[in-house]
Amino acid sequence: MAGEISRKTPIGELVLSHPAAASVLLEHGFRCIGCQLAASETLEEGAAAHGFGDAAIDALVEKIKEAAKKGEELPENPAETPKKPAKKSKPG
Repeated sequence: MAGEISRKTPIGELVLSHPAAASVLLEHGFRCIGCQLAASETLEEGAAAHGFGDAAIDALVEKIKEAAKKGEELPENPAETPKKPAKKSKPG
């Protein structure tokens, strides 16, 4: 996802680009992040629909930004994904 995470970020785009955002949203009662409406709904719209006020929406956005900064984003190129080393078999 190019650009900054904000109130206007679509939830579907956010979750695809920043997997950690899904955990934060689930922690805050967003149980429908995979539904059709959430795909195009913004963070602001979704939070307001869940009863969040302005201050709570701002706090949610900041928490999502913090989670994204921890490096939990998907790599731009899937080929760059680190792979686990293969287990060595022990001689028998």
